[in-house]
Order: sequence, then structure tokens, then C-alpha cells
Amino acid sequence: MRTPQKSFWFNRLAREEHVRPGEVPCIASGLRTGHDTGMSRSFFRVVAASTIGIGLLFPGIAPSVRAEAPSRAATAAFDAYLNKVEARLDQQHRSDSTFVAAKDLERLRSGVVLIEKLNSADGTHVPGAMLHHWRGTAFAPGATAADFERLMRNFNSYPQIYAPQVLRSTVETNDNDRYAVTMRVRQKHVLTVVMDTAYDVHFDRLDARHGWSSSRSTAIHEIADAGTSRERALNEADGHGFLWRLNTYWTYEERDGGLYLQIESVSLTRAIPTGLGWAIGPFVESVPRESLEFTLRQTCQALKHRPTSASGGSR
Repeated sequence: MRTPQKSFWFNRLAREEHVRPGEVPCIASGLRTGHDTGMSRSFFRVVAASTIGIGLLFPGIAPSVRAEAPSRAATAAFDAYLNKVEARLDQQHRSDSTFVAAKDLERLRSGVVLIEKLNSADGTHVPGAMLHHWRGTAFAPGATAADFERLMRNFNSYPQIYAPQVLRSTVETNDNDRYAVTMRVRQKHVLTVVMDTAYDVHFDRLDARHGWSSSRSTAIHEIADAGTSRERALNEADGHGFLWRLNTYWTYEERDGGLYLQIESVSLTRAIPTGLGWAIGPFVESVPRESLEFTLRQTCQALKHRPTSASGGSR
């Protein structure tokens, strides 16, 4: 006999398996990608069959049991990895000759979006967790560095640019080039997950044509019963481990009649349950890749309709 918890999960899965195909976002950056309905249903049947009696799924899709908070070892490993990433970016941003890490500039100018996985195929070892590191590069014809920075600093416009994944975005404090920003974001793929997130965002530049920004998560809380009178924030130990940490790094360079845009995303999530990597691994890997591509395309699209001045958000 199924436990009440398992019955709830399987009933919910049965109900939501027939909804309109969901879209997978890059959490906290408000981005989405499409996913084929048939593949999604087949995938969930495999996972459900593989997890009967275990009650575990994987990051990005709601599991039927709670995840523990990330261990100190996992957090330390993630921070050590970030230190290396930020040291490399700091070196990269010191010269205009190495500013954007891209070789095939002609393809970028033709409209191709380049996506790369930067951590090794088996992932950097993070005890009890998974580290995801991806980089995407694109070209926005006619845009300038000033256009991009104005767009990125207008945080109140994010729900329009990246709807429906960013539900709201608020600047809590602003000290020149540093912002404390909170966002409510929604991830939907068969099941829907809502999170309240907070970031320390910093902008800097080499000169008027070369700039960068960093966004470091300071808090991420899964929201239970979002939009109802029972709504409440879950702490890390009570949540499902969809997303524990997320850092995003933008690099932008104005030349060749437009703007080269590059974004790196480094995130920490719960690990895939033992024995299910063969079924779940490829799917989990596709989410940040496709989301990063959507991020760049939506940003380039927004730059086509760039305003002459920024509005909304505390300055």
C-alpha cells in the first residue's frame, strides 16, 4: 500500500502530466526553454517506475521527499570553485584584447548563439550536490555598452523581459554600482516551483565600451502554496534542493557595429539519486544549457527595443 505521501505525488503527477507542455527556466534569471511533451511524459514514466519505494526524483523536478540542506563540504567546494572562476574573469577583464572569451566572432555576428559547458563531463566533485557551470555568447547588432548596462540596471523591467518566470523584481538598496535585489521567480516543467531569491549585484567597467557585472545569490527560499493564504517560505532543510546557490557573470564588449554579450552561470543543486544518472543526467544537463540560450536571445530582443532612459527601481 502506498503511503499518503506517495499517493499525493503519484496523483499530482497523473493530473499534471496532461497539462500544456511546460517550459524550463533558468531559475532566478527569469529564462525559459521549450520541451517536447512526449519526451516529458516518457521521461516521467521512467523516473516514476525507477523510484517506486525510493520516493526520490532529481533537481529541477519536485521530489516526493525533502532534501537536506547542502553540507559544509558542498558549500566549501562550491565557494572554492567560484574563487577560481572569479580569478579567471578578473584576469580576463584587465585587457580589451581578452575581454570576451570567444573565437568565432563571425558566427556570432550572423546571429548564432554559442553555448559551452565549462565544468568537466563528470562534474566538479561537490559532496552530496551538483555543480553546473555554463557559458553563452551572443551578438546584439546596433546595441551599445551603455544600452546594455541601462537595461540590466532597470530591475523593475525584468518581469516584462523574462515573463512568466520572473514574477516580481525589486531593488532593496543601491549604492552607485552595487545593488541588493530581491526576485520572486517561477520554474515550470510539468510541476511548478516558486522561489524567493536575493542577490548582491555589482557593475564595473574597463572603459566606456567594455563592462561586466556579477550577481551572487545571498538567499534562496522555495515557496510552498505560493499565491494562497497558506503561502510560506521553506528553509534549505525543508525545501527540495531545486537550487541552493546561483552566481551569474555578464561580460559585454562594444565593437563591430554592435555588442558582444557573454554570460556565465554557476549553480549548486541537490545531487541525482544514486543509480538514476543514466535516466536523469542528460535531462538535468539540458536545462541550464537551453535556459542560457533563451537568456541571451531575450536580452538581445530587449536591446532591439531599448529605451532612451531607465525607469523603475530605486537608484
